[in-house]
Amino acid sequence: MSVYTRTGDDGTTGLIGGSRVPKSDLRLEAYGTVDELNSWIGLIRSQDIMQSDKGELIQIQNKLFVIGARLATDTDRVDNKEHLPCCDDDVKQLEKEMDKILAELPALTHFILPGGNNPVSYCHLARTVCRRAERNVYKLSQNVDIPHEIIKYLNRLSDYLFVLSRKVSYDTGADEIAWKA
Repeated sequence: MSVYTRTGDDGTTGLIGGSRVPKSDLRLEAYGTVDELNSWIGLIRSQDIMQSDKGELIQIQNKLFVIGARLATDTDRVDNKEHLPCCDDDVKQLEKEMDKILAELPALTHFILPGGNNPVSYCHLARTVCRRAERNVYKLSQNVDIPHEIIKYLNRLSDYLFVLSRKVSYDTGADEIAWKA
């Protein structure tokens, strides 16, 4: 199978279901940003972080592929709800993981500046890309039927990535620098 098809040379791309849309379509912006987020999370996972965190990140990456496929599907032609689930249990898993991490961290008493070391910085970059993905998916949901669980998941995932940045900072001994106005 060839990687290239040449079908996108005219500025369009195919959705799951066979319809074609311009590459500037908001749907592509939404699932393209989710794909970008998945890549940033892969970069975090390739860092020297706890193995348990890597395992959680693999689960998240798998879920992001599901979300990307849902966003890339022309639901007028294909119903993939059963095949590509994203549900409240996924949101609850992120909340459970955050609660576990936060129970082991010092309380946050101030805003912190992103940074500290590469793994912490990558968590912050992923967090901001996640927020952009959430905004793009929300915009898309104004015109296309998008399961609300996807927006909730992305919202909670950005929170998780912030909490993970604090955990990685703590685990690696990086300083958290307070924001001073």
